[in-house]
Amino acid sequence: MTLSSVVIVGAGQGGCQAAASLRQSGFEGSIALINGEPGLPYQRPPLSKGYLLGKLDAQRMLLRQEHWYAKQRVDLISDRVAMIDRVGHEVQLHGGDALPYDHLILATGSRNRDLPVPGAELGGVIGMRTQADADALVGIVRPGLEVVVVGAGFIGLEFAAVAAALGASVHVLELADRPMARAVSATTSRFFRQAHEEWGVRLDFGRGVVGIHGDDGAATSVTLTDGRVVPADLVIYGIGVIPETALADLAGLEIENGIRVDAQLLTADPDISAIGDVASFPSAFAEGRVIRLESVQNAADQARHVAARLTGATRPYDALPWFWSDQGDLKLQIAGLADAADETVELAGLEPRQQTVLRFRADRLVAVETVNRPGDHMIARRILVETASPTKTEATEPGFDLKVWHAAHGLLAAG
Repeated sequence: MTLSSVVIVGAGQGGCQAAASLRQSGFEGSIALINGEPGLPYQRPPLSKGYLLGKLDAQRMLLRQEHWYAKQRVDLISDRVAMIDRVGHEVQLHGGDALPYDHLILATGSRNRDLPVPGAELGGVIGMRTQADADALVGIVRPGLEVVVVGAGFIGLEFAAVAAALGASVHVLELADRPMARAVSATTSRFFRQAHEEWGVRLDFGRGVVGIHGDDGAATSVTLTDGRVVPADLVIYGIGVIPETALADLAGLEIENGIRVDAQLLTADPDISAIGDVASFPSAFAEGRVIRLESVQNAADQARHVAARLTGATRPYDALPWFWSDQGDLKLQIAGLADAADETVELAGLEPRQQTVLRFRADRLVAVETVNRPGDHMIARRILVETASPTKTEATEPGFDLKVWHAAHGLLAAG
C-alpha cells in the first residue's frame, strides 16, 4: 500500500525529526504534525542549562524555523488530540477537526511525575519541563535566593549547577544514596558529587520532602523526611517522568511501561508506530529486554527508523543508546546501557576535570561513561556496535587507551 498521509502526534524532538526524515526519504504525501504546546516546537535539553543562563535565546531553541514547515509541506497544528479512531483511520482534535491518516506516529513523549506532598501547588514550586517553566525562572534566580532541588538526576543537577553559578544558595535532596544513581556508576556519581560540592551546592542523600510551606501563596520552606525544616524561596523538582500513554490506552493499544512496540517500532496496529520517550521496545543493547529510553538520541533515531520503514527500508531498530548531561563546566556523555551490577574500570592518567569509566558485564564492555572526554565517547560508540571490544583485563593494564585499542583491533574486528 502506498501511503498518502501521515499524522504525527507530538512535536518534540521525535515528532519533528519524523516529519523531516519522511521528506528526506522522499515521502511526497501529506504530513500533519500536531503540537500540543503553543508556538513553534523547541528543544527541551537546554531549558535547564543554556537557556536559563542566557546563552541561548528562544529563537535558537527552535527545532526548526517557521519557514521550514511551509517549505517542507508539513502542516503544523497547534491543538491536542482527543481520541484516535483506529477503524476510521483518523484522529479527533479537541478543536473539533478530524485528521485522516494512512499511518499514525505517536510521539507523545512524557510528563513530569508530580511532587506528591502538601504545598506542591504553591508559587515557586516548579517541575522543570517546558519553556514556560524556564521562562518563569528567568531573572528570578539570583544571589541569596534559597533554592531547594528535589531529585539529583540529570535535570535536578543541571539546574543546581546553573543556580549555583548565578549565586543562589542551593540545597539538593535525593532519596537515593548518590547522585544520578539510576544512570551512572558509583565512580561517576562520586566525581559529580565532588564537583557540585566545590560549586557550593549542598547535597543531602537519603532525604526527601514531606511538605512545602508558604506565605501569601508562595513557598518559603520545606520539611524533610528527617523532620528538619529548611528555607526555600524556590523549589525545583525532577523526580522522574511518566510516559504519555492515555491516547494509546484509550485506543486499545498495548501499554507496558509505555506504548508497546516491536523491533520495527510498530504497535499491534500495523498502521500505528510509537517513538521516543513513550515507546517501550525490545533492545539488543539490553539483551533483548523491553525498555523505554528518555533521550534526544533515542527519539531522533527512532524517528529516522520509522521514516525509513514507511518509505521502503525494513530492518529492526538497533541504534546504540547514548546520553549526555551538561553540569557546570562538565559534560557527561554515556554510550551504551549498564546495570548496577556491572563491573567498573576507571581509566587512569587523565586531567583533573576529565574521567572515563568502562562498564563490563561478564567481561564484555557494555557502556562507557566519560566526562570532558568527547574523543573517548565517540570511540566508545564505535566499539560498542562492533564485534570485538576490550576485556576488563586489557582495560586495567597501565596506560590503556580506548583510541589506541580501537586503532589496533577495531579494523581487524570489522574485517
